[in-house]
Amino acid sequence: MAGKKIDLDNPRLRAALPLIGFLFMIVLFTILTKGAIITPNNLQLQLSQMYMLMIAAIGVFFIITMGCLDFSQGSLMGVACIACCYFSNKNLILGIIMGILVGAAIGAINGWLHVFMQIPSFIVTMSTQFLFRGVVQFCTTKAPVMANISMMKLATMPFMMTVTVICLVVAFFFFRYTSFGANLKAIGASERGARFAGIKVTKTKFLVYVLAGAITGFAAFINAIKVLSVTSTGGNQLETQILIGLVLGGMPISGGAKVRFSNIVVGVLMYRFMATGLVMVGLTTQMQQLIQGIVFVVMVTLFSDRKSLAVIK
Repeated sequence: MAGKKIDLDNPRLRAALPLIGFLFMIVLFTILTKGAIITPNNLQLQLSQMYMLMIAAIGVFFIITMGCLDFSQGSLMGVACIACCYFSNKNLILGIIMGILVGAAIGAINGWLHVFMQIPSFIVTMSTQFLFRGVVQFCTTKAPVMANISMMKLATMPFMMTVTVICLVVAFFFFRYTSFGANLKAIGASERGARFAGIKVTKTKFLVYVLAGAITGFAAFINAIKVLSVTSTGGNQLETQILIGLVLGGMPISGGAKVRFSNIVVGVLMYRFMATGLVMVGLTTQMQQLIQGIVFVVMVTLFSDRKSLAVIK
């Protein structure tokens, strides 16, 4: 008798698979590291590396939900962190505001080029990724941009965790209990259908890019608290980490109706745990990248909504 085919369209199964994978990952790396990965010190270290990534992933989550992509997050983070660090030496609040404004401005550039100039989002954001990476390198040519040393006082687990939880709760509320989330899903499923439904697609897509940039600009403040400076590699590979994390959390790369907010939390936790585990096992950088690439491809294959992949946005 032939076995039953796994139905990945089942909402409960789609929600359960990432959690099952996360539990499997915990057991696997606990065995491979002989329990070292789940010691209090290592867990605290993993959490300290998660806060900025979790917050920045929120904005990208919104973008992917509406069927678009953003590969400029790393460079955006670098430029926003430079602004945050520089102005923090004048006033801490000013530093936070400037980081958010710079992030929003870059998001607006991405949104304008994609929405109004009708350039596919992956082309736009790959181009601005290189552009703003050059800006980061130019601004840090002579020396790193240093933040005000007083920011060290904020680098505590209670503060960082509280800020991260607040960001997640606010984002969850708007995504789940307002028309915002429904509109993004509708756009991701079908832009044409969303227009017929009365959704202002052009305005929404542009504002989401601005919002995502502002969120990453705020994440730059969290990053500045941790590192207190920005070098030429500031924010490097952030977009890859976010994308892998969201896909690990079960997010369909095409966005749409099958997106769940839990994709952010579960995905980022899985990514950080996997990245830490691969390092502690003693694998080379090349082998770590190979394994992460294989896992990424498998998850994309499992959770892609092929009906929504007909058009590259």
